[in-house]
Amino acid sequence: MAAHKIRRGHNIPKRMIITALLLLVQICFIVLIADFITKNVLWTYALFELMSIACVVYIVNKRGEQSYKIAWIILILCIPFAGWLFYLIFGGNRMLPHLKRRYSRYEKESAPYLETQPQVVADLEAYGLLGAKQAKYLKNESGYPVYDRTESEFFPSGETVFASILRDLELAEKYIFLEFFILAEGFMWDEIHKILSKKVQNGVEVRVMFDDFGSANRQYKNFVTDLRAEGIHVSVFNPIKPSSNIFLNNRNHRKIIVIDGKIAYTGGFNIADEYINKTHRFGHWLDCGIRLYGSAVKSFTVMFCNMWNFTCRKSGIQIENYLSSGFEDSLGMGFVQPYCDGPFDDHRAGEGIYLQMINSARKYVSIATPYLIIDNMMIDTLVRAAKSGVDVRIICPKHWDKWYVHPVTQYHYAELLEAGVRIYEYTPGFIHSKLFVVDDRFATVGTFNMDYRSFNFHFECGVWLCNCRTVSDINDHLSKVMEKSEEILEETWKKRPLMLRFKQTVLHLFAPFM
Repeated sequence: MAAHKIRRGHNIPKRMIITALLLLVQICFIVLIADFITKNVLWTYALFELMSIACVVYIVNKRGEQSYKIAWIILILCIPFAGWLFYLIFGGNRMLPHLKRRYSRYEKESAPYLETQPQVVADLEAYGLLGAKQAKYLKNESGYPVYDRTESEFFPSGETVFASILRDLELAEKYIFLEFFILAEGFMWDEIHKILSKKVQNGVEVRVMFDDFGSANRQYKNFVTDLRAEGIHVSVFNPIKPSSNIFLNNRNHRKIIVIDGKIAYTGGFNIADEYINKTHRFGHWLDCGIRLYGSAVKSFTVMFCNMWNFTCRKSGIQIENYLSSGFEDSLGMGFVQPYCDGPFDDHRAGEGIYLQMINSARKYVSIATPYLIIDNMMIDTLVRAAKSGVDVRIICPKHWDKWYVHPVTQYHYAELLEAGVRIYEYTPGFIHSKLFVVDDRFATVGTFNMDYRSFNFHFECGVWLCNCRTVSDINDHLSKVMEKSEEILEETWKKRPLMLRFKQTVLHLFAPFM
C-alpha cells in the first residue's frame, strides 16, 4: 500500500471539505429561497407561518424526550421561515422506509439463530429475579438472548485489549470480522493489517467494515481500493455524500471483532493510535474492552452479518456459514448477554438497560462515561437512587475532546451533586470507557455513551454481565480510576465562574444535537 500513501494525520481530506461546502450551500439556498418567498408573497408568508405552527404542535405532541423537542422548537422560532423545513429533513429521527424494510428483513431472517434457551433463563431466575428481568428486557428490546457457557475477560486499557486482539488474530483459522466507527491509519492499524494480510494469503476470510464519517479524515487515499486488492472484503457504512438526507445523521458507532465464531471483542476502543496512547491528543486516553469466548459470541456474529448484509446487498453473506458450536458445558461462570441498538425502531435498549440497572441497585452504582448528556428520566433515576441511599458514582473526563460538548456534560453536575451523587473527573486525560457496574452483580461494557446520539441516532452494541468474575474486575478498575480522578465537590462547584455557567446554560439548549 506504500505507493498510494499520501499523508498521515488528522488533515481533513478534499472529499470532506467539498461535501461540507456543498451541504452548506444547500442549507443556505433553502434559507434564502424561503426568506425571499415569505418577504415577497403575502400568502406564502402566511402559509410558512402556519407550517411552523403546525410543526411545533406536531413536535409537542410527538412521543420523545422533552429536551430534544425544545431544541427544535427554539430553532423553528428563531428562523420560522425555514426551521420547519430543517425539521422535515433532519429532525424526528425519521428513517427512509426502504432502509427500515431492508434492515428489518435481515433481522427477521436472523431471528431463528437467536432463540432463547429455556434452561439458561431458568438458571438465571434461580440466581435472582432482578437479573432475569434485565435479561428479559434486553431480549425484548434488542432481540438477543442471554447465554451461559461463555468466558469473559475485561481489559482495563486500550493497550491491554490491543495486545490480546493481536494474539487472537494470529490464531484465526476460518474468518475474521472487524466493525468499527473509526479505522485510522497508524501504528495500531499497521500491526493489525500485517496479520490480516498474512491470514488472507493463508485462506482466512477477512471482512472489514467502518463508518465513513468516523474514518474519512483518518486514512490514506486509495485505502479501501488497496485493501480489496489484497483480498480483504471492505464495506464502508453510510458513505458521506454532498447532499442533505435524513440518514446522514445516523452513524455506525459499534466496535466488534469476531474470530472464527468463537472469540469476540467489543468496548469503547476504535482502531486509532490515541486509543493505545501512541499519540496524545487529550492527555492520557483511558479506554477498555472485553473479550468473550463461548456461546455468546453467536450474537456478535449475527450482529456483524446483519450489518454487512444491510450495507452490501450485492455481496451478502449467509449467517449459518459463520456460526460455531460445541463449547464446553463448564466454560465460564454466570451469564452473558450481548445486545445492540439502532435508529430503525422505537426501542432504546442502551438507555433502557442503564435505567434498569440503576433501579435494581441496592448498594452502589459506578459509571464511567465520556459524555453525560442525559434526559430527565435518567436524571430522575440517578437522583432517586442517590436519595434512597445507593452510593452513586460517575466518572467523566477532565480533559475533553470537544470543547462544546464538555460544558453540556457538566450542566447536570449541580443537580446530581445536590442529590448525593458523587462525580469524578479523570485528571490524567480523557476517559472514553462506557462502563456500568451494580452491587458486584451486574455490569455492562460497550459502545453506548450517555448521550442523545448514542441512545437515538447511532448503531451501538454492548455486553450485559451477571454473576461473572468480570463484574468484580470492572468494579476494581473503576475504584482505581477514581483514585486518579478529582472529585467534584458541591460547595466548590457552586463557585464556578459565571462565564462557565453561561456557556453551560446556552449550550445545554442544543444538547440533543450533539
